[in-house]
Amino acid sequence: MTPRIAPLLLAAALALTAPALPGRADDAPPAVLIADSLRVDGRNRLIANGHVEIMYDDVRLKAARLSYDRKGDLLEIEGPIVLTQGDSTIILAGSGELDGKLQNGILRGARMIMDRQVQLAANQINRTGGRYTQLYKVAATSCQVCDAKTPPVWQIRAQRTVHDQQERQLYFENAQLRLMDVPVLWVPRMRLPDPTLDRASGFLIPELRQSSELGLGLVMPYFIKMGDHRDLTLTPYLSTQTATLEWRYRQAFRRGRIEFQGAISDDTLQPGDLRGYAFGSGLFELRNDYKLSFGIEAVTDRAYLLDYDYSDKDRLKSEVALTRATRDDYRRVALVSFQSLRDGEDNSTIPTIIGDAEYERRFFPSRFGGELRMNFAAHSHYRYSDMATDGPDSDIWGDGRDVSRAEASLLWLRGWTFGPGIKADFRAGAVVDAYTIRQDVSAALNNEILVTPQTSMALRWPWLKTTARGDVHVVEPVLMMGWVGGNSLNIPNDESTRVEFDEGNLLSLSHFPAPDRRERGGAAALGLSWTRTTPTGWSNALTFGQILREDSEAAFSETSGLSGTRSDLLVAGQIRSDKGLGLTARALMTQSFDLHKAEARASWQNTNNAFALSYVWLGADTAEDRADTVSEWSLDGYRRFSTHWSGTANWRYDVADSRATSAAFGLRYTNECIEVNLNLSRRFTSSTIVDPSTNLSFTVGLRGFSAKTSDRSYARTCRN
Repeated sequence: MTPRIAPLLLAAALALTAPALPGRADDAPPAVLIADSLRVDGRNRLIANGHVEIMYDDVRLKAARLSYDRKGDLLEIEGPIVLTQGDSTIILAGSGELDGKLQNGILRGARMIMDRQVQLAANQINRTGGRYTQLYKVAATSCQVCDAKTPPVWQIRAQRTVHDQQERQLYFENAQLRLMDVPVLWVPRMRLPDPTLDRASGFLIPELRQSSELGLGLVMPYFIKMGDHRDLTLTPYLSTQTATLEWRYRQAFRRGRIEFQGAISDDTLQPGDLRGYAFGSGLFELRNDYKLSFGIEAVTDRAYLLDYDYSDKDRLKSEVALTRATRDDYRRVALVSFQSLRDGEDNSTIPTIIGDAEYERRFFPSRFGGELRMNFAAHSHYRYSDMATDGPDSDIWGDGRDVSRAEASLLWLRGWTFGPGIKADFRAGAVVDAYTIRQDVSAALNNEILVTPQTSMALRWPWLKTTARGDVHVVEPVLMMGWVGGNSLNIPNDESTRVEFDEGNLLSLSHFPAPDRRERGGAAALGLSWTRTTPTGWSNALTFGQILREDSEAAFSETSGLSGTRSDLLVAGQIRSDKGLGLTARALMTQSFDLHKAEARASWQNTNNAFALSYVWLGADTAEDRADTVSEWSLDGYRRFSTHWSGTANWRYDVADSRATSAAFGLRYTNECIEVNLNLSRRFTSSTIVDPSTNLSFTVGLRGFSAKTSDRSYARTCRN
């Protein structure tokens, strides 16, 4: 007989086997039998030999030989046997007996492989109803097993294991966890999700923490599935110095999602006080393109987040906002609250509650051409303090000053290209500002309205050249001339205390971060940029810029780079390569080439490496609350040393004080079945609310069950 079954014998086999399937409905899928040879023994027995395959529904069985008893609906199978169900479960066995639907029976000397991750070896496997698979004298692991002499890194030995295919759960009886074949834990009953289940209630990876402030402790997270769209994670953290409960709640909706996390602690750092924090966020898509978002950040005391290493934020922001952005329309309403954690900063004397509203609309008039932009905005900030004068904590803000302002603007923008490729961008318009100031005896006015006309023209002339190698060079000189009318009001500076000057706002008429202050008079901006791109993926950019003014602006600090009638020289550069190398630098220099501010960042990233080195230099400036020069290096790195080993490093060094401020190192070992993490961090700085601290954490995760293996590049392989 030719290899694979002849059509006549296949038809005979189907006629013999299909009617015998118990409870078979007329529309049930037919069973298919394929073999090298078939023969019928009597009226009720069919024998298949050589490359036998049976397919029924989503189950496929391969074997060397089988015989089917039609009367008893029983398949006697000789191996090697390979039984697959769906895309996730494979059973290998030596011999067995199954019913005609391949759902009930016994497989001997079997091994079950789930989702190509977890394998369960057993003396015997019983299949029941196509849903339950029972395994006896089981050894379960997700580690690569190459030979019987070398034990897996970890395994679970159990007297009996039941796999519920519908619920996708594994139930172990008399289970024993072994590391390198050494028993370390015995559990009478244990339940674990199978690897195909993404979310299931149960314990997650535990963590061992050592802190110089909180002592030695154990972290044991427990995940609670509360449905298909929400879950809760409770994480007890118990140490010699604290009893803490961490929590996280997540929920997804049809048009949005929310997430909250926090902790509550009873510790020896502040005896008798319950400490805690709560962070939350959410985003919802409403009708007519509106989006509702919120963020909540709150803590009981200034030191809690640093004591427990939850966050290094020194100001917390809570906000709820309603926004809508379309091609020609933008709307936003927001309510914001701040909580300061900075030492010496009083929350009652800083703007704590802030309200913002903004509406912007674009029109494209055919008569005038160009774009007409209309904007309305309102802002108000409130301090809890009722004092109308400055107290000893601040020399910038009035302790109880409350400010409200409104803004309406109309701006026309038009562009032309003429001559040898010169591009001109013109804008003209006016802004109306209204201010109301309360609880400040030093303010010269309480209510005022001011009209500010403004206009500008920017000229660009790009020059392009392509070399014989394909390199593209673009040189672009830029000139902007502008004028802003009106007189500056004697109003307090609450919103524009920090001013930045960079290539992004070189051509702006105002460099203040908020519209509570505006530059006045005539001004000109000069710029020159050069960019280069190559066919090999390299790119370079270099920018120079400077601003000339008719009048100086007293609100600009010395190190802002904008004081006086001539600004500092802005120099910015960037280099990128196709190999993941990047370099970015920016500096503000005086006419005598002294630095006011400078920053640089170098990075390199590829498959096995990621490094970033940054440097920041800020000159001393009391107007920006910086009594001394700031000079700091920072390093962030990742390195994959080998197939299984990788490490991370973070380092901050204060050059001005000649000392490190923080350092952290991490080491990780990963293969197909286990992940071990060791992390060490040290904070060297101290204040009146926190002391220097050292933290050590150690975690071990069993991949396949508690940590799904998605990156197979860490997996070990067997050598021939």
